Amino acid sequence: MSFAENLWGQLWVWNDQAKALLKAIVTLNVMAIVTTAGSGSSGSEEEKGRLKSPPRAPTYTVPQKIGLVLGPSFFLLIKLFVQPAGMSDEAVSVLASLVWVATWWVTEAMPIPVTSLLPIMLLPLLGVMETGAVTANYGDTLIFLFAGSFMIALSMEKWNLHKRIALSIIHAVGTNPSTIILGFMIATASLSMFISNTATTLMMVPISLAVAKHVADSLKNDPSVDTTPGKFAFGTALMLGTAYSATIGGFGSIVGAPANIILAGTVKTMYDVDISFARWLMFGVPLVAILIPLVWLYLVKIAFPMKVKDIPGGRDIVKKDLDSLGKMRYEEKVVLAVFALTGAAWITRGFILNKFIPGLDDTLIAVFAGILLFLLPAKNREGNIMDWETAKKLPWGILWLFGGGLALAAGIMESGLDKWIGEQLTAFSGLPLIASIALMVTVILILTEFTSNTATATMVYPIVAVAAVSLGTDPIILMVAANMGATFAYMFPVAAPPNAIVFGTGYVKMSKMAAAGFWLNLFSLVFTLIVVTYFVPLVFGGLMK
Repeated sequence: MSFAENLWGQLWVWNDQAKALLKAIVTLNVMAIVTTAGSGSSGSEEEKGRLKSPPRAPTYTVPQKIGLVLGPSFFLLIKLFVQPAGMSDEAVSVLASLVWVATWWVTEAMPIPVTSLLPIMLLPLLGVMETGAVTANYGDTLIFLFAGSFMIALSMEKWNLHKRIALSIIHAVGTNPSTIILGFMIATASLSMFISNTATTLMMVPISLAVAKHVADSLKNDPSVDTTPGKFAFGTALMLGTAYSATIGGFGSIVGAPANIILAGTVKTMYDVDISFARWLMFGVPLVAILIPLVWLYLVKIAFPMKVKDIPGGRDIVKKDLDSLGKMRYEEKVVLAVFALTGAAWITRGFILNKFIPGLDDTLIAVFAGILLFLLPAKNREGNIMDWETAKKLPWGILWLFGGGLALAAGIMESGLDKWIGEQLTAFSGLPLIASIALMVTVILILTEFTSNTATATMVYPIVAVAAVSLGTDPIILMVAANMGATFAYMFPVAAPPNAIVFGTGYVKMSKMAAAGFWLNLFSLVFTLIVVTYFVPLVFGGLMK
């Protein structure tokens, strides 16, 4: 029994690591959550006390108990009694597995990393995929993109660069928490228009975390504000704002997100029509300009209202803390240089670097940067800029989480569940056009919450184009609607890499992300219908002539 309790406690440690993701990496002086005692991290006394506490006993809250039963119950009910026409047995199995995993993710009935391993057990046993094919998703290139980027973030924490950057941003933007969030969202969206959403989020979240920690430290003596990660309204809004603005910003240009590029390629292949970079900017930039302030207002005024209107002490405290850091040390300059060069490489890879290095991708850039940090020597301390003891603090639980999402996506594609869902879109021909579009976008929104939006877009574009014929409408307009449905995924960590990254910071609970994302999804549905009815025809109408 003692062994089982210790094992269970370790699983919950991994669960906390998954929920800590970049908080554990850049730590913001709370590295004690995922490190061993005596690591030298400067966490608070409460966090250090938590570190010394014994592992959790296998106890459950009421929601966890309910989720523990509902997950396998839903699985059995779907597997035994659900058999829609045209859906294969393998597709039913994947649907049942997806519901089970989603239920346990939302309720945290089991540690989230452990739940993320369920596809390894379920998909092979159900005959959907071979074990090797499933586990390959846990070693996807995106996993190594994360790992390489995490090493940069860890090195920022090791040399305290994150604190300097955070204080500099607050000093420049101001000390109003809501304004700080808006500033981060605008900066993130602007970057995301030209580099991948994942790379943008990985660049911004370490800085966002540093700001969140500084604001929390500034408010620690205010009893009316709970600054505990997961309950701190400012921290949650800042993290979600960073993730959501990365997704929204990627919609702004045709190279900002794979779904946009796939749309242009599909239109070119099917209809020999070019959607130019300039035309997409005419469409995407106005939408980004509208969505960023609307999502910001929702986060800071409705979902996570700010009780504090100004950081206590204001600019004077920020300036004093910034001055206390002194001049930037050699190690900080090295880490900042690697960080900046990595960002520059991500930005220029598509139109400059690939001309000289055709095989270069974002993952290779991130891994190279991580290795480079191990090679560069430090001057003010023994050893190199990065060392293995620091690198071991990578939160493997979040990598399992994302691998689980990729495995489910692979199962959906392999079983034909994606095609079955897509084929249902053609059944809307008897409905009014606006109702048909609403149903199509709703189905795509739901699908993309559990699968890669790139895979969803690739699958639905041709199907939507065929459906447009029976609906009597311009297929390009309908495909743009599908693109919007596949892009705006706000509810779950596995829906998009930015969501997964900020979920792991510890400032975002699964339930809060799902609740906030649900209302944003509803808003996105209405927004998409308005845009498709009035704006899309102005930009894309007539291209088929």
